Amino acid sequence: MKIAVDAMGGDHAPEAVVDGVIQYLQENDGQVILAGREDVLAPLLKEKGAEDLPIEIRHASEVVDMHEAPSAALRRKKDSSLRIAVEAVASGEAGAIVSAGNTGAILAISTVILKPMQCVDRPAISVLLPTSQGLSILLDAGANVDCKSNQLFQFAIMGHVYAKYILGKESPKVGLLSIGEEDTKGNEASKEAFKMLKKSNINFTGNVEGKEVFKGNADVIVCDGFAGNIALKISESLAEMIENSLRNLFLTNLRTKLAFKLVEPYFRAFKKTVDYNEVGGAPLLGINAPVIICHGSSKPKAIKNAVQLAEEFIKNDVNSHIREDVEQNLTQAYDGSTKKGRFWQQIKETIHFGSSGGKAEPEEDEAK
Repeated sequence: MKIAVDAMGGDHAPEAVVDGVIQYLQENDGQVILAGREDVLAPLLKEKGAEDLPIEIRHASEVVDMHEAPSAALRRKKDSSLRIAVEAVASGEAGAIVSAGNTGAILAISTVILKPMQCVDRPAISVLLPTSQGLSILLDAGANVDCKSNQLFQFAIMGHVYAKYILGKESPKVGLLSIGEEDTKGNEASKEAFKMLKKSNINFTGNVEGKEVFKGNADVIVCDGFAGNIALKISESLAEMIENSLRNLFLTNLRTKLAFKLVEPYFRAFKKTVDYNEVGGAPLLGINAPVIICHGSSKPKAIKNAVQLAEEFIKNDVNSHIREDVEQNLTQAYDGSTKKGRFWQQIKETIHFGSSGGKAEPEEDEAK
């Protein structure tokens, strides 16, 4: 299955994106649809000697600016490279999309055209955090500022599937980010989600305090997008501060410079574990096709790894597992003895969980 890549999205596009795609195809047996200005991409591929690689250029005359309002990008730029790439997935020509462009626009265009899964209320951005025990998944990282309990519950199931089928964790530990470990701590949405998750068949370990996040005791950490995005940005700024402080420390005098030469290989190895380029991108879980959102400043290595991640999502049929697990766990959480339970049973009887997204033009109210 081909993977659609937004060639014009990102601070270093299109060259970094093209280089990343070339690296991916040199190491993998895949095919790519490269969406963007043909008059720019064709000469670039020729210059890099990549004309014989399985790359199909899909012309797009417009580019979504990194600071453009998502609603404007959705309504006004019908021929943007981002939209053309998403439509290639909606039409079935490609199985996933990768973009380092405007995150809000990626979220809006993917949601409106590809649609959320019928068993998912809202999609969630999932990011990987380095911990003392490996990688942990944090979601939502910014797609949904306010969340209800059932949405947090769905995030937990989606994160569980991601950890199991992509990170290879047989029984991933799932925790709920809160202000205390006790099940009575948190806001109303998190406390209700806690009760629902206790009834699920995933490995729910309870609440996770902020001080526990980087200890790695939870493989999946669930929260609303407001808290998740703040936690992510604080973590990024802390990592940057530590790096700058260490650099200044080791440049103090000749003795510290010599000391750095001795420990430099270890620092490089450590930096690799926290480098977003190694991960590639953040999956937007809950959409009818894999959507991988890359960091805006992604270099070729990050693009290559993001396309590789998209391929893994397709190969492991992650979306089908999400549908199955969300349906099964919602049935357990709502056992029919409550009003919500009876409502959920009615939904199960009237919708088909295996449906996939189709190409659709957004309505004005959907865009808003």
